[in-house]
Amino acid sequence: MQPRNMSMSGVVDLAAVKAAQEAKAKAEQTRAEAARQGGTGAVSPADLVIDVDEAGFEHDVLQRSAEVPVVIDFWAEWCQPCKQLSPVLERLAVEYNGRFLLAKIDVDANQMLMQQFGIQGIPAVFAVVAGQALPLFQGAAGEQQIRQTLDQLIQVAEERFGLIGLTVDPDAEPGGAAAAAPAPVPAGPYDALLEAAVQALDAGDLGGAIRAYQNVLSDDPGNTEAKLGLAQAELLQRVQGADPQQVRKEAAEKPRDVQAQITAADLDLVGGHVEDAFGRLIETVQRTAGDDRDAVRRRLLELFEVVGADDPRVVGARRALARALF
Repeated sequence: MQPRNMSMSGVVDLAAVKAAQEAKAKAEQTRAEAARQGGTGAVSPADLVIDVDEAGFEHDVLQRSAEVPVVIDFWAEWCQPCKQLSPVLERLAVEYNGRFLLAKIDVDANQMLMQQFGIQGIPAVFAVVAGQALPLFQGAAGEQQIRQTLDQLIQVAEERFGLIGLTVDPDAEPGGAAAAAPAPVPAGPYDALLEAAVQALDAGDLGGAIRAYQNVLSDDPGNTEAKLGLAQAELLQRVQGADPQQVRKEAAEKPRDVQAQITAADLDLVGGHVEDAFGRLIETVQRTAGDDRDAVRRRLLELFEVVGADDPRVVGARRALARALF
């Protein structure tokens, strides 16, 4: 599996949305299975730092990342900065007590993985959360910076993916049952429709994707993935064929033209300029009234759906919108 970056900005990545739902289900299933068997699912402190090679990457990193954030330390025996960084990461893995798993990969013995992650130099540290790869930092880093990075990673993993980490028991046997691969998740009732929607998006069939998401929501109005997917597909359909230069020119020349500002905000978001999109519409809310204001407010709420309610930029923009309205 080719690793890829898990972007925290711009339009919602539908694959990441699906991965989040699956990760939550897998994590809950693992905990439920451990409870059913009368166990705790605990691991030994020795299991928090593991050596990984290409043969074991699928199981030890990708599958485990559905339970716990996996931090990858790319290192080599000849690398002097690695010899300074690796002990710090290993100590923090134990200190964080199961909030993340540290996977150590020797780049000399695993050239393919190094190439797949696009690593130009070591040490290099990545994280994998629910199968999604995220670069953390490259080169030696201070412990305070490492801690801040780990804290942010753990927060994202818990809030977005429902990963609460591993239970650590000092008396557990190393390499116990808790280190096994998570059980497969049964197919959900709407998986086929949701997969069809994603394939339609990939093929540029926005109308087909919109219909597929609407079909899911007609039966399950609260389906998170369908709501996010529909919001994204409708956004992409709105900006299809638009001339970005002309749209932004009109928005700049006509600051009180509501439709010009709405269209420009759509383009801002598609381009990954989330704060610009939100700020543009909030300013438009402040200088409009009546139906115009309501139209801007509705579009802003739609864009909140695209980015995701738990995104801190959405949380801040909601507060700003409330101030603008009241």
